Amino acid sequence: MREGETYALRWFTPAVEVELCGHATLASAYVILRLIEPGRARVGFRTLHSGMLAVTREGERLAMDFPVWLSEPCPLPPDLPAALGATPIETHRRGHHILAVFAREEDVAALKPDFGALKRAPAASVLVTAPGQDGIDFVSRFFAPAFGIDEDPVTGSAHCLLTPYWSKRLGKTRLEARQISRRGGALRCALNADRVTLAGSCALYLEGTIIL
Repeated sequence: MREGETYALRWFTPAVEVELCGHATLASAYVILRLIEPGRARVGFRTLHSGMLAVTREGERLAMDFPVWLSEPCPLPPDLPAALGATPIETHRRGHHILAVFAREEDVAALKPDFGALKRAPAASVLVTAPGQDGIDFVSRFFAPAFGIDEDPVTGSAHCLLTPYWSKRLGKTRLEARQISRRGGALRCALNADRVTLAGSCALYLEGTIIL
């Protein structure tokens, strides 16, 4: 719903409503900036759980202004290694999210989680990450069977947590990231005080008309 220059936005998986969703925000902004109001360079969204968000054109990319999510180191959850099929070198927590850090990209790529076990775990979602290679600062995967999604292909909201973690660890505020799910995706991340900018591209694949 539009109100003034902003639009209301909420996000739902097949099972639940979530507090933030990157790819759906990117897609909504693409439709508004390319099809509904092509003269605009920026659009704002009013959300229930993440405040005001904005998306701005950056050449062929769209840059999303999201909140920073900070995590704290935590003990290794006892059931996590069995659920993931491997033991991370460190773990962090932010609310219902567990961040599991591995030593190598290959460790993250090789994971074959037990999604039934993950769904029974106290954490609603598990984000796994490791240093990247060949110009990529870090890689990740995101598992959230409790939200109705075993593995999300590309997760913008997860990078609200990943960006401050890797920014501190690598000593840089601009980072290149890749989510190495089966489909995969690249993100350009920037840390700006208490905000994260995530830039990515969108492609139109279908247009249609619904008659009500």
